[in-house]
Amino acid sequence: MNIAKDTVVTIHFTVASSDGTQIDSSKNGEPMVFLQGSHFLIQGLEDELDGKTTGDKFVVDIAPNLAYGERHDELVQAVPKSMFEEMDVNPGMTFRATTDDGEQSVMILEVNEEDVIVDGNHPLAGMTLNFDVEVLDVREATEEEIAHGHPHTEDGSGHTH
Repeated sequence: MNIAKDTVVTIHFTVASSDGTQIDSSKNGEPMVFLQGSHFLIQGLEDELDGKTTGDKFVVDIAPNLAYGERHDELVQAVPKSMFEEMDVNPGMTFRATTDDGEQSVMILEVNEEDVIVDGNHPLAGMTLNFDVEVLDVREATEEEIAHGHPHTEDGSGHTH
């Protein structure tokens, strides 16, 4: 069976930056299981998987526009330290911030006497990502999985609805 919309796919993957620095991998753990077409994956990887089948292996570079987007300098901002009230904030911490465009995640880059420098870009924004993928299994999704937008485990859904 080929990977197509509404198939449940099981893969092992390793993702690295363009300089070869490994970012994540499933190869020493549990494989990733997802519903193709549910936008669980970045668009570029979902596109590359389309049409593949069990046993296929491939390596692909995914450009930022099909991954986590380009970096936007205007998403790096200084906000008054007073906005964090009694919180002890440190570089590397992440928060949900309310913006004019709704909620978004921000990462603390720097803390000084007056301001906290936050970055609203995804940490992988602007990066070309290299994926090494092995397709372990492909099966048709059940009607329930399609309705819920994600695969269910063999012993049930793995959660309650």
